[in-house]
Formats: sequence, structure tokens, C-alpha cells
Amino acid sequence: MLRATLLAGCFMALAMPAVAQKNYPDQPIRIIVPFTPGGGTDFLSRTVAAKLAETTKWNVVAENRAGAGGTVGISAAARAQPSGYEIVMGQTDNLAVAPSLYSKLTYDPIKDFAPIGIVGEAPLIVVAGKNSPYKTLDDLITAAKKAPGTINYGSPGAGTITHLAAELLQQKANIKLVHVPYKGSGPAMADLLGGQIPIIFTSIPSSAPQIKAGTVIPLAVTSPKRSPAMPDVPTVAELGYPDFDVRVWYGLLAPAQTDKHIVQTLNTELNKILALQDIKDALAAQGATAMPTTPEQFAQTIEHDLKKWKPVIKAANLKLD
Repeated sequence: MLRATLLAGCFMALAMPAVAQKNYPDQPIRIIVPFTPGGGTDFLSRTVAAKLAETTKWNVVAENRAGAGGTVGISAAARAQPSGYEIVMGQTDNLAVAPSLYSKLTYDPIKDFAPIGIVGEAPLIVVAGKNSPYKTLDDLITAAKKAPGTINYGSPGAGTITHLAAELLQQKANIKLVHVPYKGSGPAMADLLGGQIPIIFTSIPSSAPQIKAGTVIPLAVTSPKRSPAMPDVPTVAELGYPDFDVRVWYGLLAPAQTDKHIVQTLNTELNKILALQDIKDALAAQGATAMPTTPEQFAQTIEHDLKKWKPVIKAANLKLD
């Protein structure tokens, strides 16, 4: 009888994960937002959380855990239990760029996560002040070639994807600009409007109101094709650098070892809402495009961009610790 009882207990224990998977989710799902409230990542995370809750009747909430360029929240997600109840909204900066910038990063973007799916992607934009002498991207590049190291440009911060977009342009165009890092897009835009700096690399949402008002001049977007949000603005690629491609992607990830059934369930429901017009419109308002993928495709994107940005960072001699 004792042997039978022990065997029965073992079979019950083995069956428990399957039952948990079948009933998933039966408790709140937290989406870790690795940045402060009010930014693009926060907006997308809360939009996804709200729509998932609406369409699935799940309890989905977004929780901000900001710090160190998004690496604090990503690190917390890597250490979470692989239960499917704590996932994270990662992006290019903290998954594909940070590993080459920080030698003491506390997570591995490949080994520590189970990618669920990409939410969307967005290009960056190069804008000049209204009174700047640069009315086109060619104006900027020509001037930079004539006087290397004399033209300042701003970005929302050192090591951000916007900073690296500028570094990549310098490498492709064989020019030298001077980087002036700011603590976010807002301060950079304020100095551009005030004439303290002639050029900034930034996101479309942070510059769209000023472009519409005519107070700044859009020079180029960084995607291979023109942005639907800025259809009249040319791409860097079409202006003479055909392989230039810088896009920020945002995607959901679970901790490594999360059951494949749970990952697939989340991916299926995520892709369902990304097909909805109101979600497409919400992303478009942020200059982003909905981008349904499989978990495998998302994993390939992370690996591709890790390889892409490593030599750019090395050539620019960038290290943040």
C-alpha cells in the first residue's frame, strides 16, 4: 500500500504541470515595462495589456521597472519563474545593443529568454532645426566632409539605438560628427528648437508635432522604406546609402524554460490582436507598424541584430561600463 501511495503521488506530481498548462492562465499575467511611464515602450505595453485583457478575458497588467537603459527590468524578467505569469516587453536597445555596450550585463538575450513574438517596429528620424543651415541630409553630409568633427548632433542618450543610428551613418558616409547625449528625447528636442544644437536623431512620435508645426525640418528616416507616418520624408537608403537600415522593434519575451505550450498560447493571442485595426492604428500613432511573428522568427531577429550592432559599437569604440 505504501508503494502504491508513493507511485500515485509521483504520477500526480507529473500530471500537475500538464494541468497547469491546460488551465493557463489562471492568475494575473504581468508585463514588465523596463522604462518609465509615458514613453513609447510603456505606451505599447499598456496597449497590448489592455487589448489582451479585453479579447481573452485574462487579467493582464503592465508594471514599470525602469533603470539603466532598460536593463534592470530585462534582468528581473530573466530571473523570474518560467511560469508564463511574468513576461517582459523587450526592445532593440536592451536585447541587441546592450550586450555589446555593457561588459557586466546580468542577462544573456539568447540563453535567458523564450521569445514570444514581436509587437511592432519603427524607424528613427533625423531632424534639423528650422534655422539650421541643413535642409537636406546631403547638406549635412557635405558640410561634415568639409569640416570633420565640427558639427554637433543630439540623441536621447549614449548607447541608445538613436545614438547608434548616427554612428552607423557616420561609418557609411565616412564623416565625423560630435555626439551630444541628452537624458531623453524631450531635452534634445528643446535644445534643437532653441538653436543650441543643429541636428538630432530621434523617434517619429517625439518629433511629429514639431514637424507638423514647421518648427523642425525632417531630413530622413532610417528604415529601408518610407514610413507611413512620414510618407513625404525620404529614407537614408534612397539618399545614397542603399543598405542603411535602422529600426527599433518591441517584443514580448518569457523567461527561459517557459513551457512551449504557454509561449505558443501567448504568441497566438498576441498575433490575433496585432491583426485588429484599432491596434494597428494605435501603433501607427507611435510611428510603428504591427509585426506579427512566430517565436522562432523573433529569436532570429534578436540574433541578427546582435551580430549587426556589435561591429558598429566596436568601430565607434563605445563602452558604458
